[in-house]
Amino acid sequence: MNLDLFLFAIFPYLAMAIFFIETIRRYYMQMYSYTSLSSQFLESKKHFWGIMSFHYGIIGTLSGHVLAFLIPREILWWNSYPVRLYVLELTALVFGSLALFGICSILYRRLNTTRVNAVTTSMDWVVYAFLILMISSGVYVAVFHGWGTSWFAASVTPYLWSLIKFTPQIDYVVHLPVAFKVHMLSAFLLIAVFPFTKLVHVLVIPNQYMFRKRQVVRWYKDRSVQEEH
Repeated sequence: MNLDLFLFAIFPYLAMAIFFIETIRRYYMQMYSYTSLSSQFLESKKHFWGIMSFHYGIIGTLSGHVLAFLIPREILWWNSYPVRLYVLELTALVFGSLALFGICSILYRRLNTTRVNAVTTSMDWVVYAFLILMISSGVYVAVFHGWGTSWFAASVTPYLWSLIKFTPQIDYVVHLPVAFKVHMLSAFLLIAVFPFTKLVHVLVIPNQYMFRKRQVVRWYKDRSVQEEH
């Protein structure tokens, strides 16, 4: 079997099948596992800057991808003027860089804060690996393969629509740069492992994490117990 055929015509469906089957199974059989299991109470300063940078960066980046997917003609029209093209490209790069800074900060915290490292699972490391691969390859594409917003709308969008229609047309993407193929395949891998991780907490609605007040966790010692000893 041709490798491109498997990676871009078969594997996306495998990833989505795993995502839906495991997400539904976990929700009905392990409902209370739908949590981020925040480690903020173990260390908060680095956690705040890393997680906020990552969340705002990834939301901005995903929003851009969704727009290019839903209104490709409008994106191409917008990019037909050089100044507007530069603005859109720079905006995408800023959000991507913010997400990359955030995930690197999160990883640094996990590696260098003993208490946080102790509660980090093997699946957490898998997720971090896929996220760093996906985000860094996306930033690489933005820097070294210019005008990505245009060729995403012109090539990737019709490919994704062909997947939705169950008529995968891989000719749209097989000619794209290797870095972008890595970016797209890492996204499919992340979709496949998503329901096995803490990331499922984003499926819980309403999710007010980005807009709620900061939660302060305090530890109180029982002085009476201390005095007895």
